[in-house]
Amino acid sequence: MNKEGMRKLAIVTIFALAMAFLESAVVLYIRKLFYDGGFSFPLRGFTESSVLNIEWIREFFTIVMLLAVAYLAGKKFYERFAWFIYAFAVWDIFYYIWLKVILHWPASFFTWDVLFLIPWAWVSPVLAPVIVSVTFIVFALIILRVVYKGKNVKMDRIDWALFGTGMLLVLYTFIIDYGRLVFNNPDLIASYVPTSYNWIGFAFGEIFAVCAIARVWMKNR
Repeated sequence: MNKEGMRKLAIVTIFALAMAFLESAVVLYIRKLFYDGGFSFPLRGFTESSVLNIEWIREFFTIVMLLAVAYLAGKKFYERFAWFIYAFAVWDIFYYIWLKVILHWPASFFTWDVLFLIPWAWVSPVLAPVIVSVTFIVFALIILRVVYKGKNVKMDRIDWALFGTGMLLVLYTFIIDYGRLVFNNPDLIASYVPTSYNWIGFAFGEIFAVCAIARVWMKNR
C-alpha cells in the first residue's frame, strides 16, 4: 500500500476507534438505566417504544456515519466498499475492547450480546461478530492493496454471489430467534433468554465468504 493508502488507513482506523468508544459509552449509560446489576437476558428497556425508536434511529445514523467516512476516503466503488467494511469491522472489534476496559464485559467470547436492533434484535455470542469483523478486515485490505497499486479490482458475479450468500447466512443466524418471536409469539419477547446458537449455519456463511475472498485474492495477486 502506498503513502496515500497508509495515511487513509491511519485516519479511518482512528475514526473507527473513536466511534467505538462513543458506542461503548452509550452502552454504559443504557446499562446504568436498565441493567445496574449487570447485563443479562431477557432484554429490559429496549421493549419500550420510546427507547426502541431512539435506538433504531441511532443505529441507522451509525451506519450513515460509516458510509460517509468510506465515501470521503474512497474515490470509486471498490475503494469505498473496502473502506466501509474496514471501518465497520474496526469499530465493531474495538467496541468490545472498550466495553471490556470500561465495564469488564464480556466475560468471554461466548457471552451472549445484542448486536443490532433493526428491524428487531440480532443476538449471538460475541465471538460470531468478531469473526465476521476479522473477515471484513482481511477482505478490505486485499481490495485496498490492489487499489493503491493503481490497478482495477477483479471481482465477478460469482464472487459477489458467494460473499453475499455467506453474509446472508450469517445474518440469518443472528436474526432468526427474535424473528420467530416477532411473527409467532410476540408476547414472549420480554421473557426471551437465548440458549443456543446456530454455529453450523454461521460456519457455512463464513465458508462462502472466505471462498469469495480467496477467489478475489487469487485473481488480483
